[in-house]
This record gives sequence, structure tokens and C-alpha cells, in this order.
Amino acid sequence: MTHKAGFVSIIGKPNAGKSTLMNQLVGERMAIITPKAQTTRHRILGIVNHDDYQIVFSDTPGIIKPNYKLQENMMHFVDDALVDADILVFVTDINEKQDEEDVLEKLKKSTAKVLVVINKIDESKNELIDEKINYWKEKLNPEGIVGCSALHAYNTEPIMSFILENLPEHPAYYEKDELTDRSERFFVSEMIREKIFKFYKKEIPYSTEVLITSFKESKDIIKISAEIVVERDSQKNILIGAAGSMLKKVGTYARQDMEEFLKKKVFLEMFVKVIPDWRNRENYLKSFGYSE
Repeated sequence: MTHKAGFVSIIGKPNAGKSTLMNQLVGERMAIITPKAQTTRHRILGIVNHDDYQIVFSDTPGIIKPNYKLQENMMHFVDDALVDADILVFVTDINEKQDEEDVLEKLKKSTAKVLVVINKIDESKNELIDEKINYWKEKLNPEGIVGCSALHAYNTEPIMSFILENLPEHPAYYEKDELTDRSERFFVSEMIREKIFKFYKKEIPYSTEVLITSFKESKDIIKISAEIVVERDSQKNILIGAAGSMLKKVGTYARQDMEEFLKKKVFLEMFVKVIPDWRNRENYLKSFGYSE
């Protein structure tokens, strides 16, 4: 019996619904989701295993024109995902005003099969859906086009069908019990970052990085220490809030997610540290996992 395996990279502009779609396809909450753009900073693998196939999904940062070194490095993750891909799932918001030339430039360089996913169709009329399908047929002539609502898991089955049909014959790339290439520490840090994106406005979420400095597991509890890095003292003050109220709120909600994820009681302590202009400093980007 033949076995299929391959790499499926999910790409698109910020806020198109890439992370939501990957979580639906993998069946696990791998990537953080917020209404804000540019939430995903890393390339995150989610692995779907079956007796006769293995799909290695990559969620990637939204494609943008970089303004600082962190964003440049984020775009390197996208380029790596394009090189590796057997199949590219290009997610586009149905309400996008068709200014995705930077995405199309990257698609042109790839030899992978392309599936265009028109997301958020639950908010649209049939005429607009038909119009978008015709637009992408003409513009890109991909191997497939699917309209769906990733948030509501509507019409995602044809996406999996396309992937399984076009997956190459190959042995599994990872052990069959693996779900991701990321550690528990990574997902825990992402849970804190997700709450920061949820509870703070403007520049704060984008100026923030979360590091797990200690992860100690005992029989009944996991003790986690986290360092939240910001760029300015004023951001530190906003993050902490009056008498520590905002930081406490972040910690409470993040800890609930961690306990659900780790299936164990969690003690979480968080500290805030200022590193001026860390998003442009290569040595810090390297230590934070944004470059080799």
C-alpha cells in the first residue's frame, strides 16, 4: 500500500485567516488567533497523521513589506515555507481589495501546486463569491479554488480533499505520534502573547516579545516563569497597569489556557523587561528565535 507525505504551506496577507484555517485542518489549536493583523511571527508546523498519509502544515506570518528587522526575518520564514512546499494554500479574505501583488510575486517563484482559499464567505453574497472565483481563475489560474469560512469550519472538507489528492507519494517525514515541531515552552509563550494582543491596543502587542525563562514540572504542578520584553518604559507601565492590574489579567487568562493545554495545574509568574529597539537588533532577534 502506498504512503503519501508532503509539506503544505499556508500563505497570504495578514489577517486573512491563515491561523484559523490551520487550526481547523490540523484539528488542534496550534496557532494563536486574534482580530489584529500580524499575530503570527514564526513558521509553525502542524502535523496530521494517518495510516497511509502524513500532512505537514506550515502556518506562516502574513506577507508584508518589512519596516524593521523583525519583520524582515518573519518574511524569511515565509520564503522557507515556499521553498519546502509541495502544495501552497493561498488564503485570501473575500473582502480583500485585490492588492496582493507581493503575495503573487512569491507564488510565481514556486513550483508547488496552488490552492486558492477564499475565506470569510459567510459574510458575502453569492455574486461576490462567483466574482472572486473568476478573478482568481484569470489572475492566477491555480490548480484549485475553494470558498470557505475557516472560523465556522464551513466548506473546509474540499481543502483537505485537494491536499490528499495532490500529496506526493513519500514516507513520513516525522514520527507518526508527532503533532508539531514546537515545544511546550513555545506554545506557553504564545498563549501569553495572544492575551497581550487581545487586551492591549496600538503599538504594545507589536513591541512585545515573550520568553519562558523557567519551566519546572513536578507531580502536581508546573511552575512557569515568563519575561515580557518591551521597547520603552512607557510601554512597561501600560503593560503592568495600575497596581499591576493589567498584568494580572493577562496572567489569569493565559494560565487558564496553559492548564487546559498542559492538563495540569500551573503556577505562572511574569516579569516585564525593557530592551530598547529590540525589533531592530540582530543579536536579540537571534536569541528570540527569529534568525539562525
